[in-house]
Amino acid sequence: MCQAGGHVPVLYDQVLAWLQPRPGSWYIDATLGAGGHAKGILLASHPDGRLLGLDADPDALLHASKVLEPFGDRATLRVANFRQLGAVAAALDIREVDGILMDLGLSSRQLDDAERGFSFAQDGPLDMRMDRSRRESAADLVNTLSEAELSDILWQYGEERHSRRIARAIVAARPLVTTGQLADLVARTVGRREKIHPATRTFQALRIAVNEELESLSEALPKARDLLCPGGRLAVIAFHSLEDRLVKEFYRQEARACICPPELPVCVCQHQATLRVLTSKPVRPSADETARNPRSRSARLRVAERLGQAATS
Repeated sequence: MCQAGGHVPVLYDQVLAWLQPRPGSWYIDATLGAGGHAKGILLASHPDGRLLGLDADPDALLHASKVLEPFGDRATLRVANFRQLGAVAAALDIREVDGILMDLGLSSRQLDDAERGFSFAQDGPLDMRMDRSRRESAADLVNTLSEAELSDILWQYGEERHSRRIARAIVAARPLVTTGQLADLVARTVGRREKIHPATRTFQALRIAVNEELESLSEALPKARDLLCPGGRLAVIAFHSLEDRLVKEFYRQEARACICPPELPVCVCQHQATLRVLTSKPVRPSADETARNPRSRSARLRVAERLGQAATS
C-alpha cells in the first residue's frame, strides 16, 4: 500500500481499481491532502499520465508537493478549494479529464496537529480552518453566535440530538478558546454514554460550518461532472452521512433522464442523464484496513461514470 509521510490513504486500492489510471490521461485529486492517492494515480498512469492536485490547506499542499516531487511536471498543484475546480482547470486549459477523486476526510497530519484545532485528542486553539486565511475560526463561531444559531449548527451539521443543551452550556461558559475546553464542556453536559467521544458531533458540526464543507461539495460535484470526458469517472470518499447523502443524491439525479415531480403527467424538465452509477452501495474499508487504520472505519466510496454524448442526447 502506498504511504505518504506515514499517512495511509483511505481505500487506496479500491480508489485505484475504480479510477483505472492509465498512461496518457489526465486526473484531478481535488482534495490532495498528504498526496497518497495522487502518488498512486501517478504511479499507475506511468509514464505520461498527468494530475492536477488541489487543496485549500497551504500546509497540506506544501507537504504533498514533496511527496509528488519525483513526478516532475506530471503533477500540477494549486492552493484552492474544490469548489474552484472549474476555474482552476480553465486557467490551466484543462478541458476534460479521465478521472476525479474527492477524499472529503481530514488527513492524519491535520488531525494530529494540535495547533490546527480539528481534534479533541490534544488540547490546542479552537481553530478548525482548512485555509487559515479565512476570517472566522471555530472560536469565533462558538463565542459570537447566539444560542439558537449554535444549536442549529450542531443539529444541522452534526446531527447532534443534544444540540440545544450543548449550545446553552457553551453560551453560559463563554469564552471558550481551546479544543480541550470545548470537549470537556460537552462531555460534562451530555455525559459519556456512547463508544464515540461525546464531543465528536460538536467538533464535526463546527468544522463543517467553519469551512462551508457541504456548500463547497454541492458546488464542486457538478463542476467535476462537467470536466469528465465520456467514460471518465468521479470517485468520492465521504466520512459522515451528510456528505454521503449529498453525493448519493447527486449521482441518483444525474443518472435519471427525467427529474420531474412524479405527479406530472408528462416530462417538462428536459433533463438528460449525465452519469452512470457504478457503485449501487458505497464501498467500505475491509476489516483489515480498519484494524490498521481506525480512522478509515467510517469511509464510504461512491463512483460514477460520465455518459457519452450518444447516451445523453
